[in-house]
Amino acid sequence: MRTKINSLVVLALLLALGCSNSKNTFANSANEVPGHENWSKLLNKHVRSNGLVDYKGFIEDQEELIAYTEYLSENPPAENWSDNEKMAYWINAYNAFTVKLIVDNYPVKSIKDLNPALSIPTVRSIWTKEWFKIGGKDFSLDRIEHKILRKDFEEPRIHFAVNCASISCPVLRNEAYTAEKLDVQLDEQARLFLNDTSRNKITAQRVEVSKIFSWFGGDFKKGQSLIQFLNKYTEVQIEEKAKVRFASYDWNLNDVN
Repeated sequence: MRTKINSLVVLALLLALGCSNSKNTFANSANEVPGHENWSKLLNKHVRSNGLVDYKGFIEDQEELIAYTEYLSENPPAENWSDNEKMAYWINAYNAFTVKLIVDNYPVKSIKDLNPALSIPTVRSIWTKEWFKIGGKDFSLDRIEHKILRKDFEEPRIHFAVNCASISCPVLRNEAYTAEKLDVQLDEQARLFLNDTSRNKITAQRVEVSKIFSWFGGDFKKGQSLIQFLNKYTEVQIEEKAKVRFASYDWNLNDVN
């Protein structure tokens, strides 16, 4: 009897340890990686070549958008997924739920207009508000970006992939992210953003870059300087001693209208 009890105690401890070490994994009985083809169709239809978003078009296709976000909610990442599969899922989830947030509240001039009242002490902004579910758990956009994407993958290029529905954000890509193409897609987003003179002004001696590089500076400077990171993707090679300034951020909605 004592041996049986000890075995049960050990099993319980192992289960507890397993739960504590898998904060961002979920019960996914099928363990299947969801496809993102339907999200690609919506993006291709409603995101212009300049990155502006046709939110009225998304409203017309609201059923398809809701179906995709529900699909994501019901098929969260499982432990056996590759890092690229997980990363693509979370980037698509962030972008899809952001679009849904705007669609649900349209018309709106800025996503920041949706910030909750300051009287709610646990919610600082619309990004920290838990308003959707993934794998049965309450989620916020902040949790996806900062607690999962930045924390679990340490991939600075994700900052050029997640879109905050604002003019100064890196543009919303008009196709879904997929594990097979993820590295190429992230590279393209980095080059597109950094060489976009409406968001970053770069010369060899002086750069004025997005505040993203100030807010998340540590993500870009692991084992290198910010300028070394920028030079991987810029058309102009920046001198190491160049002066760096950060541009003001335009939070107006990235709407076609």
